[in-house]
Amino acid sequence: MIPVFSARHVEAAVSPERAVEVVREAFAAYARGEWSMPPKVYVPAYPAGDFRAMPALGAGHALLKWVTSFPGNPARGLPTVTGLVLLSDASDGSLRAALDAGAVTALRTGAAAVLAAEELGRPDAESAAVIGAGINGRAAARTFLARGREAMLWDRDEGRTREAAGELGARVAGSREEALAADLLVTVTPGHEILLPEGSLQAGQHVSLMGADGPGKAEIAVRELARGHVFCDDWEQASHNGELVHAVEAGAITRDDVTELGEVLAGTAPGRQSMDDITIFDSTGLAIQDLAIALAAIEGADELDLPTLDL
Repeated sequence: MIPVFSARHVEAAVSPERAVEVVREAFAAYARGEWSMPPKVYVPAYPAGDFRAMPALGAGHALLKWVTSFPGNPARGLPTVTGLVLLSDASDGSLRAALDAGAVTALRTGAAAVLAAEELGRPDAESAAVIGAGINGRAAARTFLARGREAMLWDRDEGRTREAAGELGARVAGSREEALAADLLVTVTPGHEILLPEGSLQAGQHVSLMGADGPGKAEIAVRELARGHVFCDDWEQASHNGELVHAVEAGAITRDDVTELGEVLAGTAPGRQSMDDITIFDSTGLAIQDLAIALAAIEGADELDLPTLDL
């Protein structure tokens, strides 16, 4: 009998605090070569969206996530992200669990955004803001709050901002400009608009760019990205399907200019260099993060009344 984790089961089994812990461990394990991750496969269905197949192997388990990104779906009353995560035992290939991909994605996206902000932001950082009040933006704000930090929210849809802030107990930013000026900034938008033009980031600021996770997307101008101290989740993936691809194609950034976050967490590379350093984290979303959340869900599922599949 295979346990099936619906979205509410995933959320009940893995707290935001636990998500940060396990995503941190996954980044470090990947940097040390203990976990592996073949490249993400994109199946385009543009202009509507795309499908993605994401495999990973680690901690005696293998994972495959089949997930979508259809940014126009919320206007039709549908979620942007849907799909399924399959977790298998790597010793015999047996299926151990099936999980809702949207909930897994939201948890690990919020965890990665806040983990990068905590690791790379100034030690005396005070204000935190999330731009984008969709499912993944709410997850980032929820994670900030769970970590004991007040977070303000801004979204171009004022009604959605107020709804999300009320749900989470977050503050509504007075303006987009106020949100953009936060010490710790997380952007979780569809990636079709440049939020950060050249010269917009201030000395000492950190931004986790979570929205531009596919071809053609961008939340920051190339020259502004090149102006900061750049980190990414995975160079191969980010340099082909994230913010970095635009800068690489323009010759503004090379591999030597970018540090993977996992290397910082594993202690093999430095993070922030000074209080005035502008740190930028480019996230494209990794299957190792999904694997970490899936394993945590299995561990935390003892008291859940999970439905099962008989295969």
